[in-house]
Amino acid sequence: MRLSQMFFVTLREEPAEAEIPSHKLLLRAGYIRRIGSGIYAYLPFMWRVLQKISQIVREEMNATGAQECLLPQLQPAELWQQSGRWDTYTKAEGIMFALTDRREQELGLGPTHEEVITAIARDMIRSYRQLPLHLYQIQTKFRDEIRPRFGLMRGREFIMKDGYSFHVDEESLKKTYQDMHHAYSKMLSRTGLAFRAVEADSGAIGGSGSQEFMVLAEAGEDEVLYTEDGKYAANVEKAVSLPADTESSPFNTYEKRKTPDADTIDKLCRFLKCSPTQVVKNVLYQAVYDNGLTVLVLISIRGDQEVNEVKLHNALTKLAPEYQAKTVLSVEVPAAALQQLWATRPLPLGYIAPDIADDYICTAKNLAPRFLRFVDKTAVELKNFVTGSNDLEYHVVGANWGEQFKLPEGVVDIRKARPGDRATHDPAQTLRTARGIEVGHIFQLGNKYSQAMGATYTSEQGEEIPLIMGCYGLGVSRLAQAAVEQSYDKDGIIWPVAIAPYHVIISVPNTSDAQQVEVAEKLYTQLNQAGIETLLDDRDERAGVKFKDADLIGIPYRIVTGRSLNSGKVEVVERATRKSQEIPVEEVATTLKQRIDAALNQ
Repeated sequence: MRLSQMFFVTLREEPAEAEIPSHKLLLRAGYIRRIGSGIYAYLPFMWRVLQKISQIVREEMNATGAQECLLPQLQPAELWQQSGRWDTYTKAEGIMFALTDRREQELGLGPTHEEVITAIARDMIRSYRQLPLHLYQIQTKFRDEIRPRFGLMRGREFIMKDGYSFHVDEESLKKTYQDMHHAYSKMLSRTGLAFRAVEADSGAIGGSGSQEFMVLAEAGEDEVLYTEDGKYAANVEKAVSLPADTESSPFNTYEKRKTPDADTIDKLCRFLKCSPTQVVKNVLYQAVYDNGLTVLVLISIRGDQEVNEVKLHNALTKLAPEYQAKTVLSVEVPAAALQQLWATRPLPLGYIAPDIADDYICTAKNLAPRFLRFVDKTAVELKNFVTGSNDLEYHVVGANWGEQFKLPEGVVDIRKARPGDRATHDPAQTLRTARGIEVGHIFQLGNKYSQAMGATYTSEQGEEIPLIMGCYGLGVSRLAQAAVEQSYDKDGIIWPVAIAPYHVIISVPNTSDAQQVEVAEKLYTQLNQAGIETLLDDRDERAGVKFKDADLIGIPYRIVTGRSLNSGKVEVVERATRKSQEIPVEEVATTLKQRIDAALNQ
């Protein structure tokens, strides 16, 4: 392609709307254009990148025996109501674009397609002989993000590969799940990106187990905890670890002590000269279920630990049936304004004890009358600990479960694992941290959707059994920007060869020089005939402008038909390393073909 004929406009200044480097560079280099909040047009360079990523994904999916299809973007609310997720997606998380058509029928623009594919399976799968079955699509999805940001990272419209598998049992599902782990690893390896597969929370998708694929980048929204031996990696939301050992308590007898201005763990430990590992702190949360019920939750946890709110959300979701609910809409530490809605009197904040009285909660509709009490495992074994007294300015020391305080029945693991913690698989290993961008997520769904929607198959014994399912997502457009976030410099993008819009750009420094133009045209023809995707910068621009644009758009190799032509050579510059080499004109095609093939076959 000749650059003079391309729809190509670059920006010299950084766009004010862009916050992270990849977003700035994609806008500046003319890959994308903002149309509205979280809505972007994919311009010709970006569309070539997306096509290449899609082709890699398609090839690896097809190699596993998965079959490509295309599912509707517009989905009836009825299907989502059958699965029980309509309220979660339109009210709780609020991420689905919902609308009512002229016949007063409710519809949604699909952020995901579990319901649609399960309905198809319910109608078309009859016998165990049809299983296992794996269908996938590459489709535009929609999310009504509260705050769209970071360009394609968190947009309201995006391109995604999502696949769904159906099985007779868990063993068959696990085999496909492993196949997908290998396929996703191969996809990302082929793109040339550094990535890590990590254990993950299943979130609103649900299921028994899941794994995320993270492209490593400093601007990543997710924190990954891992061990150097390569045997453990998890999203911080899911991660587990061994907490630091507790120190001995300096208090042997129970007593109430005045602790003025000690409403934080740090202040308290300084005042009492004790370790936070011997403190039980009590954290109050407010949970709202989808049936409108508000539940006050008191968490007793060791003083040096933090509550993992994703784990807390999951623990509360498991209790939803007890409250005649399906899911949790929100979990938060209640601010003063929220406390006023249910507290009968001011709470002793900073001094709350594990046995704070239920009569702090007023009698009201849609309000659970008692605190739901959880104790984290880190606090269960503490002896002679320090905790609140329910009186402002006072704490108690030398307290014990079963004596001064009743141990809550809800014993849970909801502490947040942290860098430096010891690993559970090998205490000699400590957790390290990295930032990552989630580009893929695979799930073992089990029968969550098939059970809810009545999707069954007839077994060999003639029984009607719910289908066992898995689902596998990969963000195609998100992956494209993640690649930029991982690989760029002060001058622009550095694309891996496999997903670059073009492999080579030929820069003609002086289009008035007949020899420069003639050699450039010759190389342009030779390289394209050799299967090397080549861009010819034949614009009537200064050489400096052309070189800056070449760096900005990030094409892996630049050929310059400049002064070295006097000795029958051209300059070849590798974008990633900036290494420059003069190569005889007749050897350019062969040399670059070898380098590009090597990069593509890594």
